[in-house]
This record gives sequence, C-alpha cells and structure tokens, in this order.
Amino acid sequence: MSSDTWPQPLKEWVAKCLGQMTDANRAEAQAELRQVIADAFTAKALWTTDWAGVQLQSLLPKPTPGVNGLKRKTAEPAATSKKAKKSSIQKSTSASTWDLGDQAALNRRAERFQREHEIERQKNLRSQQQQPQQQSKQGAALKASPQGAHLFNRIWRADSPSTHGSNPDDPEADPNVPNWDRHTIVGTNQELFKDYLRLTSEPKPEMIRPYSVLQQTYTALKQRWHDKCSYDWICNQLKSLRQDLTVQRIKNELTVLVYEMHGRIALETADMVEYNQCQAALKNLYELGIPGHVEEFTAYRILMLLHGRNKSELNLYVGQLTPKQKATKPVQHALRVQQALLMGNYHALFKLYIDAPNMGAYIMDHFIDRERAKALMIMSKAYRALSLRFIYDELAFDSLGHTREFLAAHAVSAFTNPNSPDTEKTLDCKNAFQMISQAYEEKYRRVQIRGAV
Repeated sequence: MSSDTWPQPLKEWVAKCLGQMTDANRAEAQAELRQVIADAFTAKALWTTDWAGVQLQSLLPKPTPGVNGLKRKTAEPAATSKKAKKSSIQKSTSASTWDLGDQAALNRRAERFQREHEIERQKNLRSQQQQPQQQSKQGAALKASPQGAHLFNRIWRADSPSTHGSNPDDPEADPNVPNWDRHTIVGTNQELFKDYLRLTSEPKPEMIRPYSVLQQTYTALKQRWHDKCSYDWICNQLKSLRQDLTVQRIKNELTVLVYEMHGRIALETADMVEYNQCQAALKNLYELGIPGHVEEFTAYRILMLLHGRNKSELNLYVGQLTPKQKATKPVQHALRVQQALLMGNYHALFKLYIDAPNMGAYIMDHFIDRERAKALMIMSKAYRALSLRFIYDELAFDSLGHTREFLAAHAVSAFTNPNSPDTEKTLDCKNAFQMISQAYEEKYRRVQIRGAV
C-alpha cells in the first residue's frame, strides 16, 4: 500500500495529524493513525471516507488533573446535613462552571493549533514553489516532520514487507519501479543473455541487468523464439529475465510483456508449471492497472479452471467478470465452452475447440480427450454402429489414424470389420460402450473421497 496511491484528502489529513502531534502523544497518535489507515485499506474505503471529518482520539485535548479532582469530588455521596447539602451544591455548581470554562479554553487552544498548522502548511507550499524542482504536498509536509516521514515508511512497509518505504522526490528514482527508494537494487550487468540461478543470498548489482539491458534482452528473446530455438534455453533465459525484473521491483508494461510471452510459450510447449506461475503473476500485475492482454489471459484462466473441474472457484471467478469483459471475443468463447460442458453438448464443444481464438486450443488439449471419451459414451448409447470417419468428424480428431489410436488407448477394439481400412471401419456401439465406460472410470473419474482425485 504505497502512499503515492492515496487520495489527496487522505494525504492532507495525515499531514494535519502529524502537525498536531506533540512529544507527549506522538507514539500513541502514530499507532492510532496507522490503525485507522490500515482499517480503511482493508475495507477498501480509502477513496470513499470523508477524511476531513475523521478525528484521532489520541489528539483530542485531555482534561487536567485539577478538573479530574473536581469531578471526583462531585461524585462523592451527598451529605445528610442541610449545611453539607448546601456546600455540596455550591461545589457542584462551581465545578460545572469550571468544566464549561475549561472546555471552552481547550477548544480555543485546539483552534489555535489548527491556525498554526495552516500557517505552517502555507509556508511549506510557498517555499516548495520557490525550489527548482517541484515537490508534492505530501513530500513538503513530511520534510517539515521527520517523524511523519518515518510513519509513512512504517505504514507502507506493513503492506509490502519486501521493500523499505518510498521517496518519490529522490532525483535518482526510477519511474519504472513503484515505490522506489534508496534500498532499491539497480543492476549494472551488461550481458544480454544470462543463465537463471536460484538466489541463495542477497542479490548483487553486478549480477543483475539494468532496465535498459532487460528491454534489449526481451526483444532478442522474441527473435530467438521466432527463429526456432530450443524451449529449454529460452525458458531458462525468460526465468532469468523475470528474476532481474523482480529483484529490481520493476512492474510496468515490460514486466507484463515478459510474463505474457513466457506464458504463451509455455502453453505451446505444454509446460503447465511455468504457465501457472506466469498466470498468477499476470493476475497481480493486471490488478495494479498495468495494461496488457487482459481478456486473452482471462479466457485462459477460465479454460484452466474447466480443465481442473474446479466448479466453485470457476463460478466465483466468472461472477466477478464485468459485462465489458464478458463481451470480448476470447472471454465469450471460454464462457461458451463452459456452457457446452455443463449441458453435455459435445457437438458444440468440439466446434468451439476447432475455432478457439488465440492459444485457447492449447489449454483445451489438456482436457479434450476426457471430453471425447465422455462424448463417445453418449454416442455409443444412442447408436448401434458408428463409422470411424463419423467419429473423426464429430470429435474433431486430426486424422483417421489419430482416431484409431485414441480408441486403442482407451481399450476400444469392438470393430465389426477390424481388418478393413480406416475409411471403412465401423464401431460396434453395444460392445464399445462397456469398454469406453471402463476406460473413462479408470482414466478420468474423480474419487469422491475428501476431494482426492
């Protein structure tokens, strides 16, 4: 939670609170201030809260010991004698009068602090405008209060434990690094290609490539993959590129492009481990508002959830999509796949498999055999005999040979004419149903024992 992303009313309110703190209440006020902002962030109310009307209890004026003493006296049991009662009434009246006068004095004191804080703020703004480099209101307010700067760093670190605060006024700050500060690592390595090594100690700048070199590396890797290099090599290079971006806390469009490129290559080579890592990272980057191919990878996520048959998470994820997202072509396709699976409409499913946009078919490859087996069970119930060519056309196989290999892999050998060529082979559905049902149970059916597969 960076203070750079806070709304302006919140920044002004924090600066106001910092100006009202004294040595006596600073620790208590800072703790309460952190808690109020953390609660608002958790409730997603940073932008909706009327910060001008929020009052910290620790900054309210506290009654003096004399006032407390008078209050304790008025709370004593009333005297039984007439003289004692009269004396008690006089003391109570004087105490009430004194309380009202004291409260008025405290209010005037609070107003005086408000005016002094406003005057100090105006001075800071005027001095800020006279400086060669423009500084933000927040920066000027924090410079006027070193304790306030420390407080901002503590609040930001509470949400991002891997970083150490933020100083946007630093002339050396990298605009590609959110919440840049003096602790941010800036690489000095100029090698275009570098093998990936898992970090076992604190990274050193001489081992990390700077942003300008990483841009060149990304362009070079795109060309190498276009020229048909090996997947092992480019996967190693992309992981090294991702590591250098992560170590330097670079999160911008280049970061999104790198993860999208690696995700697509992983899909193409059926490396689902690397793809899942890229998909998870892209989800976080998109939530930061960094532009990319959001609709494309949203569709991939839906198809992946369909592959895993995770119905609860799928329903939750689809329910969070906006109408604008659902109207895009990739997401529409993924939602039609979901509908076809729910309805058991295998004919529509395999048409969608053939017409899948982008790289959706690569994900569908991972569960299409399961759906082919299920569809063949339905077809075996409805028909007495099926030609191999009809199965090939209906279930979207690549060739007749591929169709025959699929049947053999699922122990389906009930042909009425097994010695005929593939173009003339016919499947005996009555016998084939038992075979395909048994194969489906063994290969794809989930065991309903505490979610085990």
